[in-house]
Amino acid sequence: MKKIFKILGVGEILWDVFPNSKKLGGAPTNFAYHVCALGHEGIIVSRIGNDDYGREIIKQLINLGLITDYVQIDSERETGIVEVRIDEKNQPHYIIKEDVAWDFIQWDSKFDSLLETADAICFGTLAQRSKVSRNTILNLLEKINKNALKVYDINLRQSFYSKNIIIDALKLSDILKLNSEEIEIIRELLNINTKYDEKEICKFLINSFDLDLICLTKGEDGSILISEQSSYHSPSYPYKVADRVGAGDAFTAAVIVNYLKSEPIDAISVKANKLASWVTSKNGGTPVYDFEIKEIMNL
Repeated sequence: MKKIFKILGVGEILWDVFPNSKKLGGAPTNFAYHVCALGHEGIIVSRIGNDDYGREIIKQLINLGLITDYVQIDSERETGIVEVRIDEKNQPHYIIKEDVAWDFIQWDSKFDSLLETADAICFGTLAQRSKVSRNTILNLLEKINKNALKVYDINLRQSFYSKNIIIDALKLSDILKLNSEEIEIIRELLNINTKYDEKEICKFLINSFDLDLICLTKGEDGSILISEQSSYHSPSYPYKVADRVGAGDAFTAAVIVNYLKSEPIDAISVKANKLASWVTSKNGGTPVYDFEIKEIMNL
């Protein structure tokens, strides 16, 4: 019988507002959606406003088959929005509104039972820009059961990060996921040898923070998965790109699900790249899985 993993996505939930439309977004939301689409239980821990945007988010989550029990309602602050612009290379650029509901995720006693049964937790940097949400995220990481996998999908946005936030997160993590731009920011912040190539930086981080795995995504060049013992490069796959929103979140979901299944890193890398590449051919971060991707992912 197939084991169903319970995987938490913690942090921002919001609307990605495009020039002519809006789509449900936020890395944890996209991530939890893909966990569910892959046949497991993706649970969002976040906070929305008591407003029309917030009520619409709840409806969307329900339509997507996601649990809303841990999405808090804030009576004082509005639901988060992000203005998204897609450049000529189909890369998304974000203007992220501050002082919104997901900046104030509160500790809730009902997290206790959730943390006892979770198989993994995925978190990022953006939601830690505020002290309230950061403290809640750190508490979740510290109190989750000892066997749960802790995944830091770094997601550096604008100036919403610091050296201390990143170091504290790395100390609590088992797996780190980042991209080629972010690894250079980490090199500078942590004063890592400028002569190191990307693999050497990853090895440095693995040894410094006792990480089990680093996932380095490289856009059209695919990704590299690196552990202390080995590394594996997988190419991206040829799709006509619509946009790249949510591709990294899909990649992370596929990595975690297959890592929990004890797949070897080459198999994990291939599946994660295939899913991420497929997502770039769709608009937004939560596309409906079609027959093609279900067959590719063996669903």
